[in-house]
Amino acid sequence: MTGLLLDAPVVDGIPFARAGRDDLRAEVAGLVAAGETDRARVLLLADADDWWTEPPPPPEQLARVPAARTLREAMELLGMGRVADYFAHRWSDPTHLAGLALLQAHWPGGRPVVDVACGIGAHLRELSRRGAGDLLGVDVVWAKLWLARRFVCPDARYVCADLTAAPDLAVGSPAHVMCHDAFYFLRDKPAAAAAMRALAGDGGTVVVGHAHVADPHGQPLTPEGYAEVLGTDLLYDDDELTRSLLEGRPPRPAAPADLHASEAVALVAGDPPGPAPADLGEPLPPLSPNPLYRDGVLTWPSERYAAEYGPRSSYLPERWPDPLPADAARRRLLVDLPEAW
Repeated sequence: MTGLLLDAPVVDGIPFARAGRDDLRAEVAGLVAAGETDRARVLLLADADDWWTEPPPPPEQLARVPAARTLREAMELLGMGRVADYFAHRWSDPTHLAGLALLQAHWPGGRPVVDVACGIGAHLRELSRRGAGDLLGVDVVWAKLWLARRFVCPDARYVCADLTAAPDLAVGSPAHVMCHDAFYFLRDKPAAAAAMRALAGDGGTVVVGHAHVADPHGQPLTPEGYAEVLGTDLLYDDDELTRSLLEGRPPRPAAPADLHASEAVALVAGDPPGPAPADLGEPLPPLSPNPLYRDGVLTWPSERYAAEYGPRSSYLPERWPDPLPADAARRRLLVDLPEAW
C-alpha cells in the first residue's frame, strides 16, 4: 500500500483516495479548498464502480441526497436501482446470514477490523452493535460509504480507496480483515489477497465470504483457486454457513474438492480466531417485521432478487405466520433494521 491518506480530499468525514480518479480527486480537492463542499459532494456521489453500467443521476438530483430522511430515499436519489434492492433487504438475505455465521465462528475479539468492499456497512453495524471497536470500512464507491456513515454504522471510519493501491490506512496489527460478497469481482485476486494479508499483519486474520464459484457476474475461481490465492485450507460452503446460523450450531468446514457443487464458498486465512461470545443468530432489538412482507405475503423487490435469493430463503415462509413462531427473529421474520431505514 502506498501514498499518504493526508493527501486525499475529505468530504463529510470520508477521504477520497480512489486510484485511477486523479482528475476527479484534484477537482474535489480544489472545491473543498474553496469551501464548495456541496459541489464536491455531488461529484463524489456520481462516481460509481467499474462494473456499474447506468449513468449517474443529474447533479440537481444528487444535490438533494443530504436531505434524504431514510436510507431508501437516499438510494433512490442516487439512482442505485437493483443495488438498492439488495442493500435495503440485506438484513435477511442468505448471504448476509452466511457472513454473520463467519463472524460467529471467527470473532475478531479486540482486534482492529477492516471491511474491504464494505458497501453500506451492514457487517460493520453488526460488529459495532455487538461491542467491537476500531472499525474501518473501505470501498471504491464513495456514495456507499456516505450511506454507511449517515444511515447504517456511524461508529466506523471510512476511506474510499482501492485495496491494492490504498494509502496508509493506519490500521493496528494484528488485524481482522474481511471481504464479503465482493472478492470474486476483484480482477487481480493475488494482489488483493497480498494487500489483505499486509493489512492483517503477523498473527492477523483474512476472511473472504461468499466468493462465487460459478456465476455470470464477476470473475470467479474454483474452490482450489481461491484456496491457493489466499493460502488457506479452511473453507466453508456458503449455504452451510447460512444453515448453521439458522440452526444455532457451528458451521462445518469442507475440503476444496468437496465444494465444486457450491454456488459460493468462504475462506479463513492466517490465524483463525475463536467463536463470538454471543449468538449472532439472534438479531438485537429493537426488532421490526421484515419489510419483505406486504399485506402478509412474502414479496420480493424484483424478479432479479427473487431469482437469486428466493430459492435459498426457505426460512422465510410465503405468508406471515400468526402467531409468530418462537424462532421468528432467528428466521428473520423479525429484523433489526437501521433506525432510519
